[in-house]
Amino acid sequence: MTEIAAVLEQRLQCPDTHWHMGTFGVVAEFLRDADEPTAFPAGRGLAAFTARGAVRLEPTDDLTLFAYEGAMSRARSWSQHVGLGLPRKACALNRRAVLTELGPDRDAVREDDRDGVLFDLGLARLSMDALVRTRDAKLIAALRAAEGKSLFGEAGAVMGEIFRAQPHRVFVTRVGPVEVFQPIPMDGGVSPPGPHTHLLPKLMKTGRAHGANVPAPKGLILSGGFAPPHPARDPHGTPRPFDAARHAAFQDLIARFGDPRLAAVKHAARDNDPNPTLAPQTRHERAAARVGELQRGLGG
Repeated sequence: MTEIAAVLEQRLQCPDTHWHMGTFGVVAEFLRDADEPTAFPAGRGLAAFTARGAVRLEPTDDLTLFAYEGAMSRARSWSQHVGLGLPRKACALNRRAVLTELGPDRDAVREDDRDGVLFDLGLARLSMDALVRTRDAKLIAALRAAEGKSLFGEAGAVMGEIFRAQPHRVFVTRVGPVEVFQPIPMDGGVSPPGPHTHLLPKLMKTGRAHGANVPAPKGLILSGGFAPPHPARDPHGTPRPFDAARHAAFQDLIARFGDPRLAAVKHAARDNDPNPTLAPQTRHERAAARVGELQRGLGG
């Protein structure tokens, strides 16, 4: 087992790890409670599912992990993430621009879902396909009637049938899929706890592969990522007593998969090091310095 596959398997077994697959503006998230019944099926890739959703990871030789932190100045805290990056040619999927029927989902994580019919929503994203899966005869008929049309044009009316039927969402990347079984919030409501999806047209229109605050290595496209347990906040963002072991565990990921320059700038800011060569010069270095200030006195 490669180093990257070993990290992914370890994180998959941890209930406090928050997974996401997709691209800027179109994301599916998988997370679970510590006491939530979870299955880890054998077969292709590393997989887990609950009654609310599923994730499968398919690490390849060209998969790169990059660990990074972000400053949350208003909350006087920081975020921590590990991105799953692929070269542009390796990350590309189908980029369908119209609603398209794909047939039964033979690759579904749960065996019971493999007779559900898949439809590509036609969002034309480089590194992911946004699909829905259903057995609902009325929805299947409506989607077939709209096939070959744009969801943002002639096929827009079918969204009403999608909300009515509440199909599974299956967001696929070259790293693997996240499947969401929970209902889509109605009328722009708040996403439910646990697995959910986001489809944000304003962010999609930017054409970006990821947010500007993500220090992705040059030449890599972000296909997904995970956030390990935070040392100072619970999964809902509520502050909790600092956990030194969790902090040390992520600093180890930074050392193995992070940007050495950003780590050095952060440590200089944390330790009040006046070395002028470590003064922040870029957007990402300034963020790293702010993280260092927020982590002052914590060690690591």
